[in-house]
Amino acid sequence: MTPLVTIKDLDKSFPGVKALKKACFELLPGEVHALMGENGAGKSTLMKVLAGIYRKDAGEICIEGVPVDIPSPRAAQDLGISIIHQELNLMNDLTAAQNIFIGREPKRAMGLLLDEEAQNRAAAEIFDRMHLKLDPRDEVGQLTVAKQQMVEIAKALSFRSKVLIMDEPTAALNNAEIGELFSIIRKFKAQGVGIVYISHKMDELKEISDRVTVMRDGEYVGTLPTATTSIDTIISMMVGRSLTEMKTEVPDLLSHDVVLEVRNLRRSNVIKDVSFKLRKGEILGFAGLMGAGRTEVARAVFGADPLDSGEIIVRGKPVTIRSPQDAVRLGIGYLSEDRKRFGLATGMDVAANIAMPCLRRFLAMSMFLNTRAIREMARSYIRQLRIKTPSDAQEVRFLSGGNQQKIVIAKWLARDCEILFFDEPTRGIDVGAKNEIYKLLNTLAAQGRAIVMISSELPEILRMSHRIAVMCEGRLTGELPAERATQEDIMRLATQRHSLTANILNAETGGLTT
Repeated sequence: MTPLVTIKDLDKSFPGVKALKKACFELLPGEVHALMGENGAGKSTLMKVLAGIYRKDAGEICIEGVPVDIPSPRAAQDLGISIIHQELNLMNDLTAAQNIFIGREPKRAMGLLLDEEAQNRAAAEIFDRMHLKLDPRDEVGQLTVAKQQMVEIAKALSFRSKVLIMDEPTAALNNAEIGELFSIIRKFKAQGVGIVYISHKMDELKEISDRVTVMRDGEYVGTLPTATTSIDTIISMMVGRSLTEMKTEVPDLLSHDVVLEVRNLRRSNVIKDVSFKLRKGEILGFAGLMGAGRTEVARAVFGADPLDSGEIIVRGKPVTIRSPQDAVRLGIGYLSEDRKRFGLATGMDVAANIAMPCLRRFLAMSMFLNTRAIREMARSYIRQLRIKTPSDAQEVRFLSGGNQQKIVIAKWLARDCEILFFDEPTRGIDVGAKNEIYKLLNTLAAQGRAIVMISSELPEILRMSHRIAVMCEGRLTGELPAERATQEDIMRLATQRHSLTANILNAETGGLTT
């Protein structure tokens, strides 16, 4: 069988970074081929070269056995190659149909006028094939992240591609939506489409892929059949060390001092009478299904969204938080689930991003920035958090997702925030970087910082939390002590629309009412 794609000895460099070193990859017709590796391993770079986004420096790409040059995304599409990016590439002010057919709009009146009806019908047909209930006329900016992801997938499918590259396609999807996506993938696989599947979720890898190729530090490590390869083997190939070296324990809760108390928070129809307490040195896990209101609570406490009513008490004193600036002054930091949109200035360098929340500290005579002091401070956090970057002057956009996440954490550490909200801190991050983030969170808790960790991954919540608060449809439906909680307990509360009784299983350490 002639492979759809054959990549040999591919090299690619960026300023200060050798991203790919003689990388290799093969994709067969009707195959789902998982591409694995830590953040910064070169997976996305390799696929962006295949998709025409980057030009290769050296090496060979063959499509169905024929050597090709792919100078642009349009050239890749002409060869039957489409990519679905981890970071959504949509125009929020346009409709779903307009996003799908941008630049390829159907015309009428001798090609002079846009045929909106034909465009909407074509989009509706794709949605029907995906079993997706979505109006093609809906404005993309008004859709949930999950539905925006589905529009991105529909856009790629509209090209009727022979090669479909999916980079973290399920990062913002719930279990039901992931099931629908897998059903779509299997249909296209049956039609002979080759699918490159990049994901850090090991359970997905086992369920959907036929083979797995592992990369490390820009180099090809190996290709194995998924069915007969253990997850431990894949992880060892990815990180160069065994799982047992990476396990961490939640630090003991050294204090019962309440540093943050939230009482009866309400906002529109998304936060409904939410109350909880957070203690010094504690990691409080927030669990729930997509749309449960966890992010909305964090944003409201941080002052990013207005409240209708409720009380926030910091270190025993009622406070008013009308903006993020108010929250930061009170020692509250918030790491957003969308780090590129709300957490980073990706066009600026590492040092500037880390120093951003505390620039006043580096003002000389209230006028001039002490850039030497900023860079010394940035370098200390680069060493402390083991951020992989050529230098503190590197633009953040050139770094991997895991290292970008560490920079967001570094900026709140530089501000010396005592209370930290971490919203999906390991989303889109590989297993090695995840464990580094876990160790960092545990270190912060051991230092006395109070942490709220919002996560959609139940094993992560169970592994990292002292207590687990569960939300459903804007309400806190219960609290569980982590040492006695199970995934079944969490899911029962996460699907319980109205809590008739207080689901507090550990009242003496809980302090949460529902």
